[in-house]
Amino acid sequence: MKNSGVITVAQLSEYTEIIDARTPSEYAEDHIPGAINLPVLDDEERVRVGTLHKQVSAFEAKKVGAALVSRHIADHLERHFASRPIGYKPLVYCWRGGNRSGSLAHVLQRVGFKAGQLDGGYKNYRRTVVAELETLPAQFSFRVICGPTGCGKSRLLQALQARGAQVLDLEALAAHRGSLLGDLPNQPQPSQKWLESSIWWKLKQFDPAKPVFVESESKKIGKLRVPDALLAAIRASQSVWLDVPMPHRVQLLLEEYEHFLAAPETLLGQIEHLAELRGRETISRWRELIRQKKWGEFVADMLQNHYDPAYQKSLGKNYAERADSLKFTLSGTGPDDFDRLAAAILEKSA
Repeated sequence: MKNSGVITVAQLSEYTEIIDARTPSEYAEDHIPGAINLPVLDDEERVRVGTLHKQVSAFEAKKVGAALVSRHIADHLERHFASRPIGYKPLVYCWRGGNRSGSLAHVLQRVGFKAGQLDGGYKNYRRTVVAELETLPAQFSFRVICGPTGCGKSRLLQALQARGAQVLDLEALAAHRGSLLGDLPNQPQPSQKWLESSIWWKLKQFDPAKPVFVESESKKIGKLRVPDALLAAIRASQSVWLDVPMPHRVQLLLEEYEHFLAAPETLLGQIEHLAELRGRETISRWRELIRQKKWGEFVADMLQNHYDPAYQKSLGKNYAERADSLKFTLSGTGPDDFDRLAAAILEKSA
């Protein structure tokens, strides 16, 4: 039983809580940001009911499904909803806004909660995200942080955000530092759909009248793609160029990639992927520096002979300096240094 009114994606903010009634695996792939997962069927149960529907009949599938759904709803009522007050207003959705979310929303309504059911469910939400990511980026004025590898762009974004600036940290959303060695320890990348949901959600929270700070990204961050319209908007925006002395860059990278220092075998395996591009002689030199744990020399060598040439090529093609580009120098690597730099950038970007 659905609500008499049609609840759309545009009305998400009107609800106390957003509840995803799909299975844990569906939720893990992608969901509305901020939604909690209260499945009315788990992954195995959904397969079981679907198989009955195909191989026996819709009637038999509904009988079994109803019993399973009822048990889960009862459990959620006792655990999650027991402490909710009379004015509680949850929005429930499933794949297409059908039986799963309808069953939970109906029970919650009968209890007395002001429950709503998302029209079209996740499928409609996903269409909205895809469509709006084509138009949303053009509404904003971006400030693109440019600078070679190791200049602390991510730390600067954090400092800017701490000072109240609007920041779209794509590498944080993608759980990757955007290079060959960019995998984060013990943190796999999310799905492409979840990255797009996260970007969409962030943009929806921003004020178009204020600038949005973002890093100069390439088309891909690890295995994930930056949406085309967003990338086009970023590349057409004003840039903020950082000049960072080599010793500072080496220090920052040693801090950010500390996990490789503790597991040099992993690092040795990763640099092998560059053999065709940089040659065996260079790889052998890097391997020897790693074996001797001459980390500062190794990082400086990699910057000069791999990252800097690659980054300059990409910048020249995608983020060429414009007449309105801003230039700043990082004086140190501590939090106060990044805070002062953030303050200077915000003053000139106002």
